Amino acid sequence: MHYTQAFSTYLRLFFLSLTVLFTPQSMATPVADALAAPVPHVVPSPPEIAGNAYLLIDFNSGRVLAEKKSNDRVEPASLTKIMTGYVVINELRNGNMKMDDMVTISKKAWKMPGSKMFIEVGKQVSVRDLIKGMVIQSGNDASVALAEHIAGSEEVFAQLMNKYAKSLGMTNTHYVNATGLPHPEHYTTAHDLAILTKALIQNFPDEYKWYSEKKFTFNGITQYNRNKLLWQDETVDGLKTGHTESAGFCLVSSAKRDEMRLVSVVLGTSSANTRIQETQKLLNYGFRFFETHKLYNAFQRLKDVTIWEGNRDLVGLGLSNDLYVTIPRGQYKNIKIDTLVEPTIKAPASQGDELGSLQITLGGEEVANRPLVALDTVEEGSFFKKLIDQLKLTFKSLFGNEA
Repeated sequence: MHYTQAFSTYLRLFFLSLTVLFTPQSMATPVADALAAPVPHVVPSPPEIAGNAYLLIDFNSGRVLAEKKSNDRVEPASLTKIMTGYVVINELRNGNMKMDDMVTISKKAWKMPGSKMFIEVGKQVSVRDLIKGMVIQSGNDASVALAEHIAGSEEVFAQLMNKYAKSLGMTNTHYVNATGLPHPEHYTTAHDLAILTKALIQNFPDEYKWYSEKKFTFNGITQYNRNKLLWQDETVDGLKTGHTESAGFCLVSSAKRDEMRLVSVVLGTSSANTRIQETQKLLNYGFRFFETHKLYNAFQRLKDVTIWEGNRDLVGLGLSNDLYVTIPRGQYKNIKIDTLVEPTIKAPASQGDELGSLQITLGGEEVANRPLVALDTVEEGSFFKKLIDQLKLTFKSLFGNEA
């Protein structure tokens, strides 16, 4: 009887060890377990904005903080020149032209109505001066001169603009000119303008500094940047104004306070002063009531999980891009971070394969959800390694859920 009881005890211990060995890994990260239950935090509603459409987003996280009709098609007026500038910068970066190249001014460019830098037909002007005339003085003449220099004609240049818009995901935008002069088929949205602005700042940080310059003198004429927020708010460093009778007064702006950057789009206001006032209201609201945190770097190893039938036993998981979250001020300590991983991962697995997800919540509401990807490539294991792992998986299925 003594030996029978001992053997029975041994079997219970054996199966208990298998249960512990094959219990599925916790779905919560240590930081999530350590956090207290989130406390809901009420953020005041955004201020009333006197415009036809508007949008306020955090630059890094992409979180929308305030919006109205941000996906409605509108006339962009001179906000068009943000894309004109984006194409110009790409041409410079690709080596297709240089800042010191001289451009012969055509009659069409010289005759353009609206805002001007006052270039003269037949004269030669440097690309550098034309860029400043377009960015700072919002010159329609400068925009057309650059378009013709790059593409031969403004019409062909507009095709380039549309190709860039498509590549950036601006699905509700179509250009027919480089200036923003009214045309039935020339349109965009506040959302698409935010996409473009983010791409400009992110991809071309050095060139983006052009948009903070306050004045430019050409041919003895000094003109000042129409974005008066550059004088009013020292944290504002761009971007572009626009106005036609049909579009109203518009402004795309960006500001950075500490490590937080916001992008604001205000469209269809009644005056130049109103677009400044309403943009300032949006920016102040965003910075006052929200904060942005960088949680993880791209390809940072967040978790190692078991991979079966491979030439390695573990595979690291991480994110393909940096992860930022924008949350109400004072609530960082209450965010909850969970990792959800496929229950059984088998080799082969290639670097970049999605094997789970990272979920960030606050007060029961989802703040962000990103795929967890393999940081390494794991090849299939040997015949014997695969056989052993298959046996382990069999035991796991039999005993893994027992207490």
